[in-house]
Amino acid sequence: MHVGEDLLVLGILLVVAYVLGRLGKVIGLPTIPIYMIVGVLASPNTDFFPLDFESGDIELIAVFGLILLLFSLGLEFDQEEFFGNAKTLIISGGSWVLINMGAGFIFGMLVGWGPREALVIAGMTGTSSSAIITKLLIELRRLANKETPMILGVTVVGDIFIAIYLSIVSVVLSGKTEIWPIVLQLSIAFLFLVAMFSLARWGGRVVSRLMRTKDDELFTILFFGLVVLFAGIGEIIGVTDAIGAFLIGVVLGASSYRAKIERVAVPLRDIFAAFFFLNFGLALDIAQFGSVIGVVFIAIGMTFVLSLLSGALLAWLHKMGPREALNTAAIFVNRGEFTLILATLSVSAGLDPRLQPFAGLYVLSMAILGPLFAANSEKIGSALRHRVPASVTTGAARNPMRDEEIALVEAATAAQAADADEHTRSAAKRDSVNSHAADDTVTQAKHLDSMADFALGQHSPDPDDDADRPARKPGRETHTGDYS
Repeated sequence: MHVGEDLLVLGILLVVAYVLGRLGKVIGLPTIPIYMIVGVLASPNTDFFPLDFESGDIELIAVFGLILLLFSLGLEFDQEEFFGNAKTLIISGGSWVLINMGAGFIFGMLVGWGPREALVIAGMTGTSSSAIITKLLIELRRLANKETPMILGVTVVGDIFIAIYLSIVSVVLSGKTEIWPIVLQLSIAFLFLVAMFSLARWGGRVVSRLMRTKDDELFTILFFGLVVLFAGIGEIIGVTDAIGAFLIGVVLGASSYRAKIERVAVPLRDIFAAFFFLNFGLALDIAQFGSVIGVVFIAIGMTFVLSLLSGALLAWLHKMGPREALNTAAIFVNRGEFTLILATLSVSAGLDPRLQPFAGLYVLSMAILGPLFAANSEKIGSALRHRVPASVTTGAARNPMRDEEIALVEAATAAQAADADEHTRSAAKRDSVNSHAADDTVTQAKHLDSMADFALGQHSPDPDDDADRPARKPGRETHTGDYS
């Protein structure tokens, strides 16, 4: 088995991804579109790269990237945030999901690719990227913003919805037509979700005891083995490997080892996720973008409009202003890994082949436009807030007599302020001189007292001290006193 050439090409691709990633940081781009672009450049469907590289060579590694992405998402699931404010979050998060998913499904039906394709398009256009949202909040230093707790809470609701949605989609894409097999599979998926969430809610101590080990190597093997194991269980029972990984992430996130798992999982996630996005780019054919470019442009416009409307609704529900509404819309407009996951599922299910180039071009566009919008939402909000109406700037001419009166009043006020300042400075100077004089007097008095104490110490020893001392030896003179 000769893999030298494949390793060489893969190493070159990763180095190119690093270089482009550094350039993307300058304008605030996330790494997702960078990895996809590198994959497109190296794809056998294009002639940009001089060496051939097949996506099948890294397919298994790409699967690890997919399940680690969802595992990290489950690991970040905040149970306290959800259960502590469940009613408000369900209303606000449910409203956001209903608006975006409903419009996405209608849009998918209008495209005319079929009802199953419409269900997938609804997920592609109606769900944000939790990874990009979290990363943007950190990089833009908005963790302390007023709207951030609301954004994170709605993201938690969205994560739960993704688990339910993927379970339904997996059943729909399975191709089953009889009612009872569908009901049975949905029931199994629902029970799996309930059992895992219940274990995460009430079984944290048990999980912590099972995870207890001081060996870092064995600890890493254990948690990674659990991720792969539950991804396989999810795939077997019909809720997809991604949801199995997400749910075990929720469970392990409830244990006392969450921080330790994150320290190990995040670097692994970043490495394997790069392979996932790279592999998706390798499968894209830019020649097919022309057949979906019109649909993608409409989807992009719809996404921005829906994000602005849902952002305003969320801000209103949480009693916030236009500034928070705009920031919320700019954060939630981002799309990323989940859209690509759905595209991967649609390809394996034999749906319309245009879904893959649609997802690729849509994510490439949104992963560029979304972060740019989020990075400039504060400036846009400030510009809109400080806009002065034209009627104010083009008002009637000012009265010269009134201007002169105002100038005289201002001059008189300034003169009075100057006199008051001079008086204050003079008083402060006098106080400073008196203070220095008093300090000199005190210093001299202390010096005289010290001299007196010294003299008394030489000629008049303290009788109490002598009483406590042993008898002096003849012929030896002893001096006592305070030398301070």
